[in-house]
Formats: sequence, structure tokens, C-alpha cells
Amino acid sequence: MTAQARPAPLLPESSSLSLIDTHCHLDFPDYQADYAAMLARARGSGVVEIITVGIDLPTSRTAVALAQAAAESESILKIHATVGVHPHHVNELVEDDYLRLRELASAPRVVAYGEIGLDYAKEYSPAPLQRHHFAAQVRLARELGLPLIIHDREAHEDTLAILKEAGPLPAGGVMHCFSGDAALAEEVLAMGFYISIAGVVTFKTAATLREAVSRVPLDRLLLETDGPFLAPVPCRGKRNEPAFLTFIAAKIAELKGCSLAEVTAATTANARRLFRLT
Repeated sequence: MTAQARPAPLLPESSSLSLIDTHCHLDFPDYQADYAAMLARARGSGVVEIITVGIDLPTSRTAVALAQAAAESESILKIHATVGVHPHHVNELVEDDYLRLRELASAPRVVAYGEIGLDYAKEYSPAPLQRHHFAAQVRLARELGLPLIIHDREAHEDTLAILKEAGPLPAGGVMHCFSGDAALAEEVLAMGFYISIAGVVTFKTAATLREAVSRVPLDRLLLETDGPFLAPVPCRGKRNEPAFLTFIAAKIAELKGCSLAEVTAATTANARRLFRLT
């Protein structure tokens, strides 16, 4: 069942911010009924740019189309796209699909390759096949000069091993929806990757994640909603959307002992740097 879509409760400072939601799935059916209103709420909550993320060929095509449509219209915020095949969907891939992925990834509004990686919590695709296509997509992203958006769920060791085996990745990347501990965060940072924080950081059960976030330098953090999933407190039970990003930023400000404006400035600069946003 789709969670109910309701207007986002605004934080007092939020409308004056310039936040970037670095990971959202705007193509999902959850947003079809109120797409324009959802974007308006995001803008009213201080979000100025959104990266909409592909998880297979069809959603990658739609992500590119949404970003292009926003660029061609007088959109109230900028939308960028990514292209890639999520580990849940690599069992649908055939070798010819890599030609289509390469072509899609060359579109003007594409800023990263992903969401790709490993998911051993739900092996919708066999683990060996996940590893094969993860490594293949890392190679393709490197050829294209695109930063990586990495999905890692209960597969930390293999995820890092494949990234290390790939050799230098000049465009870098980000560990999306990071949920690990401080030790894993250190490994990710040592590889030159950014760490992206979603609504999980606000959950009561996420003490280990909050400890990790408190140790990650602000200049290595990104913000994301991963909408329509993982709505942050105080929006649990609702459909997640970019307007809720401000609550994630506020939690990080609390953990860091700094202002919401400082978190916004740092994470927005980080996103612009990694994804070369203009």
C-alpha cells in the first residue's frame, strides 16, 4: 500500500535554504497524482535541486526524460538524472543492454551512474550475478567519467572489494543511504567516496548510524530522501518526498553541533562538487 501523501510540515528556517536532494525516485507511481504540487512543496521547503535516480533501463529512461523536461520548461527547481541498474534488477540485464545504458548515460542531464551495487538482504538477483554486473557497471561508469551511486545492503565486504579491484575511480562516488557504523564510514572515506545520509538517521533504532555521522567530516556528507521510501521523523508513515529533506539536515546539524545553514552550505557544495552541477 502506498503511504499517504500529505503536505510536509515545514521547519521554521527551511524556506530560505538551498538544499540538494541527491537521491530520489521521482519516476515512481507514488508521485504521479501530485507531481507538480510535490515539487512546489520541495521548493517551499528549501530544496533547489533534485537528482532522480534510475534503477533499471525503463526508470533510467524516465529519469532522463524528467530531467530534460524540467530543463526545457520553467521548472521551479533543477532536476538531474542518473542511469544504472540496481542489484534487484540485474537478472533482467543482457549484454546488449550495456549499449543502451552507455547511450542513456551520455544524455546532457545525466550527472552520475547508479544506483548500482549489491543487496544480500533481498537476493532478488543471485549474489554472483549481482557481483558480475556491479563490476561491469563500475567499469562502464569509469569509461564514461561519471561518479558512482552505490547501493550496499548487508554486502559491505564484497562492495568495497569490487570497488577496490576496479582501480582508480577519478570521478569518485557516494555510498547512498549509508547505514553502517563508524568503521565502515572510515573505509568509505579512505576510498575518496562521499557518504549520503537519508531519513534513517532520524529513526530511534539508528544510534550506530548517528555515531558514525557524528564522526564524518561535513565536507564529505551528502543529503538524500531516497523518496518515496524511508520518510524521516516526524513524517514516518507518510510517503517520503524531497520536502522532507530539511528534517534530515536538521538532525545532522544536531549531531554536529552546528546550524542548519552550515549543514546546508556544506552538503550543497559537496553535491555540486561530486556531480559537477552547474
